[in-house]
Amino acid sequence: MAAESRYDDAQNLYLRCGRSGVLLPKVSLGFWHNFGGVDPYERSRAITHYAFDHGITHFDLANNYGPPYGTAEETFGRLMVDDFRPYRDELFISSKAGYDMWPGPYGEWGSRKYLMASLDQSLRRMNLDYVDLFYSHRYDPNTPLEETLQALVDIVRAGKALYVGISSWPLEALKVADRYLRERDVPLLIYQGRLNMLDRAPQEQGILDYCADNGIGFISFSPLAQGLLTDKYLDTIPAGSRMSRETSLPSSRLTPELRDHLRHLNAQAAERGESLAEMALAWVLAQRGITSVLVGASSVEQMECNMKCIYAKPF
Repeated sequence: MAAESRYDDAQNLYLRCGRSGVLLPKVSLGFWHNFGGVDPYERSRAITHYAFDHGITHFDLANNYGPPYGTAEETFGRLMVDDFRPYRDELFISSKAGYDMWPGPYGEWGSRKYLMASLDQSLRRMNLDYVDLFYSHRYDPNTPLEETLQALVDIVRAGKALYVGISSWPLEALKVADRYLRERDVPLLIYQGRLNMLDRAPQEQGILDYCADNGIGFISFSPLAQGLLTDKYLDTIPAGSRMSRETSLPSSRLTPELRDHLRHLNAQAAERGESLAEMALAWVLAQRGITSVLVGASSVEQMECNMKCIYAKPF
């Protein structure tokens, strides 16, 4: 059973997504890591329960999250059957397609065939009739934007998604998407991009301002720069950490200059009475146009720590 107190602090938990009717939690739970077939199910279950019990209603997935590919969605599908079916209408579930998912020419990018086939597979894995939000996961320079965007329109009209979003598209393509979708009465709900204290590309490229000016929400992925903006790497590379595995965060990234900068930021956080992670998440939330930060967690304790940013001092 979900905690009856999960919405007691609703006034502090949610922000409006652009000019839509949707409220999203300031902190959303991402299934990119720690929810795959290689991860203990009961740990994933505990993290998800903790999040929902504290008002986090938005869970973000993609077709190829795992590992292996597809297994994060399978984990979520098992959670739906075991625990969350009675709360389906309280949840805001997203998935995506764009990166490689299956072999052959139709298993990645932005074609109508790929997007529609991928979503059908995702719905089966997640034990859902529809997703609340479906994204084009990356910009495809070789498929006409109109093909990708019309697929998103038709997905909504088919009842398989309530809203659509795009992730990591360049500014000019974002403008095309906004206009095309608006003209077809399927407005672009949200843009997902990487924004953190070490990577401000969406601000520098004008994407965040465009979203804010045009009523489009913005959710930041990797707001902690895959763990760099925590106290984890201030002194050493801990055994078992993401960087120690040399996968999505290579150790070559941690230069002496970056480590010095992280120590400086950590000192700033200490002056604020916060951890580096709390300050880094609060900084993202303080930026104009931000709706939510998308966090991962490998433990309930980490999820609890991440949520403290909601109550951080203002910038």
